Amino acid sequence: MRTRFIAAGAALLALLVSVVAMTQNAQAATGLHVSGTKVLEANGNQFIMRGTSHAHTWYPSQTSSFANIKSLGANTVRVVLSGGRWTANSASDVANVISLCKQNRLICVLENHDTTGYGEQSGAYTLDQAVDYWVGLKSVLTGQENYVVINIGNEPYGNNNPSAWTSATKSAISRMRAAGFQHLLMVDAPNWGQDWQFVMRDNAASVFDSDPQKNTVFSIHMYGVFDTAAEVTGYLQAFQTAGLPLVIGEFGNMHSDGDPDEDTIMSQGQSRGVGYLGWSWSGNGGGVEYLDQVTNFNVNQLTSWGQRLFNGANGVKSTAKEATIYSGQPPVSPSASPSASPSPSASPSASPSASPSPSPSPSPSGGAKGCSATYKVANQWDGGFQGEVTVKAGSSAVSGWTVTWTYANGQTITQVWNATVTSSGSSITAKNVSYNGGLGAGASTSFGFLGSWNGTNAVPAVSCTAS
Repeated sequence: MRTRFIAAGAALLALLVSVVAMTQNAQAATGLHVSGTKVLEANGNQFIMRGTSHAHTWYPSQTSSFANIKSLGANTVRVVLSGGRWTANSASDVANVISLCKQNRLICVLENHDTTGYGEQSGAYTLDQAVDYWVGLKSVLTGQENYVVINIGNEPYGNNNPSAWTSATKSAISRMRAAGFQHLLMVDAPNWGQDWQFVMRDNAASVFDSDPQKNTVFSIHMYGVFDTAAEVTGYLQAFQTAGLPLVIGEFGNMHSDGDPDEDTIMSQGQSRGVGYLGWSWSGNGGGVEYLDQVTNFNVNQLTSWGQRLFNGANGVKSTAKEATIYSGQPPVSPSASPSASPSPSASPSASPSASPSPSPSPSPSGGAKGCSATYKVANQWDGGFQGEVTVKAGSSAVSGWTVTWTYANGQTITQVWNATVTSSGSSITAKNVSYNGGLGAGASTSFGFLGSWNGTNAVPAVSCTAS
C-alpha cells in the first residue's frame, strides 16, 4: 500500500511538472505579454515601447516610412488601419505592413481607426465592428505574436456616453479571445482617448480581469487634458498603484484643446518604464498639421515636434531599446529619398482649418561659427497661427544660437516649444534650450510657437548668431 502510494505520488508529481512545462511553453508561445505593470517579450525581457504612429491607411504608398522611423531610433511603430470607414486595408496589405515592421526590426502596433469618436463623430464604427475586421485578418496575424500588438479600436468613444466603454471593451476582448487570438491586446480610453472622466482608470481592473489570458495593456492618449505635470503623473501613478499595464498610446507637444506637457510625459515615461508613442509621423490635416514629426514624409526634414520627440531629453533616440526578438538580424538601411506625399490627409481630431503658408525667409550669417534661420507660418486660422523656425549651423559646429526678428503687423507669441523666447515690443529674441544648442557643421534644428495676429501676418526677416 505504501509502495503504491509512493508510486502514485511520483506519477502525480511527474504530471504536475508536465503541466507546468506546458503552461510555460504556452506562455512563451504568446509572444509579447504583460506581467504586472510591464510588457514582456516571450523570453521574459521587458519591452518598453518607444516610437510613433504612421497613418498608413491614408498613405499606403509611404512604405519607406518604416525604415525612416527606425533610423531615428524607434523600436515600435503604431500603424493606422481601416476596416471600411476609410479605404479598407486588405489582409495582403496588412501582411506587407507586418513584413515591413519585421524587416526594420520594429514592433508593430496595429490599430483600427474606424472606431474614433464613436457616439460623437458621424460614421464611427463600434468596437464590435472593429473585432469583425480583426477576425477577417486572423490568417495573417496568427503566428505573429512576437511582433504584433493588436490595438482593437482607436479612441472608441467620444464624450457622449463614455460609460458604455467598459462593457463594450470587455465584449471586444472576449470576442477576440474566443476567435483564438493569442496576441497582446491594447485598448484605448474613451473621451477621445483622454479619459478625462476616468472611466478607463476606474474600470481597468475589471476589464483586465475579463481577459481570460490576462494579456491586455491599456492606452491613454495625452493631449490638452494632460497640460500639467500633476495630471500626467497622477494618471500614470493610478495604474502603477493598481498594478496594471499602461502605455501612452498617443501624445503631442501641442493641440487644439490645450498644451500637453510633453516634457513630463516623456520624463515620466522614462522613469516609470512606461511606453510612449507620439502622434504622428507625417500627413496630418484638418488644422493639426503641427503634429507632423517630419515634413512631407521626409526623414531629413524633422519638424520641431519631431526634433523634440526623437532627439530631445528622454526622447526616442536616447531611451529606446530594440526588441530582443531581432537580436542578430542585420540592420536595414533607411530610405534617404522617400516618395512624394499623396494629397489626402486625416487627423486625430478636429481643429481650425489651415491656410497656405507664406514663403519661408532665410537669413544666413557668416563667421567661424555662423548659422542661418528660416521662418515660416506652418498653420494659420482666424486670429491665430503656428510658426516654425529652422536653425542651421554654418561650416563649423556651434554650441548655441540666437535668432531675432521684428514683427511689423502687431503679431504676438503666446506659446513656444524647443526654444526660450523673450519679447520687447515687436522685437523677438529666441535662444536655444539645453538639448538643441549644440549643432554640428551643417546640422539643423527647429523650434515652434503659437501666436496671434489681426489683419496681416507677414513673414518677418530673421537673423541668426551662433556661439
